Amino acid sequence: MPSTRFLGSLSTPRVDITIDTGNLFFNHALEGFLKIGSVAATRSIAEDSFKAINGGKLSKHCLERSLKKMCKEGAYWGSVAGVYVGMEYGVGRIRGTWDWKNAMIGGALTGALVSAVTNNNKDQIVSDALTGGAVATASVLLNYLT
Repeated sequence: MPSTRFLGSLSTPRVDITIDTGNLFFNHALEGFLKIGSVAATRSIAEDSFKAINGGKLSKHCLERSLKKMCKEGAYWGSVAGVYVGMEYGVGRIRGTWDWKNAMIGGALTGALVSAVTNNNKDQIVSDALTGGAVATASVLLNYLT
């Protein structure tokens, strides 16, 4: 009995942005801002487009609201990513090594900073710091598996 096979590969697209501000710290932070900000903006516009198509109504007000949301989401998540990338890079420079601990410390500092800026109480700031550190560490460790 003949058998058939399907061979293929699935890889994530990679976008490299090169920006030279003259400072590696700012280069990394700006790159993180632009990459994640554009992903967040794209996600927001895709979500709003789906809602508009699914709801069957498309108006000028709907488009204006979608544009505002796209800019807000892109700026927010881009800022968080820029802070995280900058923190991770700064920790690596201070420690003099580049390993998963930089991601853990950078994620924890970013989680605490973002939580403090949004006026959360002390318990929530600690919880967000732990969550940020855990998520950042997990993402780096998952990259080691592939």
